[in-house]
Amino acid sequence: MGNQAAAASIGYTVRELLGPLNELESKHAPERLFAAGETDLVKRGTRVSVIGARQPSPEGWRRARKLAAELAREGVIVVSGLAEGIDTAAHQGALAAGGRTIAVLGTPLDVTYPRQNRELQRRIMAEHLALSPFAPGTPVLRGNFPRRNRVMALISDATVIVEAGDTSGALAQGWEALRLGRLLFILKSITAVPQLTWPPRMLRYGAQVLTDTRSLLSLLPVEAAAGPVAVAF
Repeated sequence: MGNQAAAASIGYTVRELLGPLNELESKHAPERLFAAGETDLVKRGTRVSVIGARQPSPEGWRRARKLAAELAREGVIVVSGLAEGIDTAAHQGALAAGGRTIAVLGTPLDVTYPRQNRELQRRIMAEHLALSPFAPGTPVLRGNFPRRNRVMALISDATVIVEAGDTSGALAQGWEALRLGRLLFILKSITAVPQLTWPPRMLRYGAQVLTDTRSLLSLLPVEAAAGPVAVAF
């Protein structure tokens, strides 16, 4: 893990940053969130988390990047966790499309993890928004990352799991999204993998199969542009 130079973060109560929360939202919300960048991104527009495995297949990486780019072109703010793999692809796809992105970290904002995302984190903090439920100096522990995922579910209107194994941390966010009554989508490509036990379980609890970008956009408060859909799954 590396230290992030000049990490100018500000601590907010959750109410200050997100506004009033209902009882379900309050249950797992952190007391404070630390922010660097444009905090209005959590108060306006439509936000969709694009998440998944840290070591995805090449096809999973491509799908995540294309999905994030298509969402960004439609004006959706792409949320992810700045981890390696699917998260990195999602942030990069949104930025490449000229869109906006929010990174929610499982470390304090003055720490970079993984190290290779140092420049990506710096750019998001300077030009977009980075959030963390952890104050500067907080130890980085394994249990930090499920807490990060709960914040991502809280600030997102919908979550999309692109690719994940049965022990992936992304599943914690999927279950939290369902608990909050948020939209949860699973890419069609992984619902057909017989070795995975989690997709049918989440589908039974209300997750939806994502076959193309338009079907996702149709359920969100955004106006989809006319024309063919660039991403199908």
